[in-house]
Amino acid sequence: MIEYESLAQANRALMEELESVASRVIRSGWYILGNEVSSFEAEFAAFAQSKHCVSVANGLDALILSIEALDLPKGSEIIVASNTYIATILAILRAGHKPVLVEPERETFNIDPERLSAAITRHTQAICVTHLFGKACRMTEIAAFASEHGLKVIEDCAQSHGARYDGKLTGTFGIAGCFSFYPTKNLGALGDAGAIVTDDDEFADRLRHMRNYGSKKKYENVYVGVNSRLDEMQAAFLRVKLRYLDQVTEHKRALAGIYFANLPNWLAQPLRRPAEYDVFHIFGIRHPARDELRQWLLDNGVKTEIHYPIAPHRQKAMQGILSGDYPIADELHATELSLPISAGHSSDEIERVCSLLAALPEKLKLAA
Repeated sequence: MIEYESLAQANRALMEELESVASRVIRSGWYILGNEVSSFEAEFAAFAQSKHCVSVANGLDALILSIEALDLPKGSEIIVASNTYIATILAILRAGHKPVLVEPERETFNIDPERLSAAITRHTQAICVTHLFGKACRMTEIAAFASEHGLKVIEDCAQSHGARYDGKLTGTFGIAGCFSFYPTKNLGALGDAGAIVTDDDEFADRLRHMRNYGSKKKYENVYVGVNSRLDEMQAAFLRVKLRYLDQVTEHKRALAGIYFANLPNWLAQPLRRPAEYDVFHIFGIRHPARDELRQWLLDNGVKTEIHYPIAPHRQKAMQGILSGDYPIADELHATELSLPISAGHSSDEIERVCSLLAALPEKLKLAA
């Protein structure tokens, strides 16, 4: 069986280093906001080509705190992709604002800059873009639109560590880049973890207060904050894994290259553009008979995933909150299938997946 992803396999090569730093943290006696956190923040800021990195407990908190730190009027409208992962929408709602859905490009899954102008009103204050699957949104166009209309830009980079658009890293186009280090990410911790990068000194200072009960000095609370601190153990693990992130990215890009070279042309594959440097957190294909295709692959020894089976506006929790029709989002959520592409996969395994897809039964080929 070819697993969709095996974290144990992916982490096996780093086991000695991970165990060593775990022992180091335990022996240090300092477990919250210590040297491991400050060192990781400096190292990740350098990687992300940003002035500041403020680590937090998880990716959702990174989004919520970044939106709250904008200090927008309550109930402001924030534009977001109609097919984003639900966390991006939850963050807008938790911060007390209104998500306004804009359809994505069918070929990239990312928000369509050409549709932004139709969504803007006098209440629009920001755009929260999600770089889905490791592919950067068209940030040059989006940033220009935001500047023209005086909008803030928050980037959801949970799946785009190291991705670029026109040579510029995701997370550096707006006021904040929000990262998740959930274990399956290209840079994954061994638990929940997140971070925000920014070049804005005042914004970073506000975030450092807000993640720690609104305080930077013990028992002095400047803001109404929360407890959202990256712990020393996860920071130590991330410091190890950050050193290998470029290798992970190149490995996944090489696996993607095998897919592009061998998948049949009738199968809808990720769009590649010269301006975009993809890191392939997910390799998402599209097929009208997605569920039948997924079952056929499973029957033949390949596990896959769906990102994501239910569009945000179809979620039970969003009824009465998100309104409107979003046919492109509906189509993408009904047809997307994620093929194996992880740090733990070999080229032989990916070639095996390609061979199976080339031998797909005729009825499934005709469905495409």
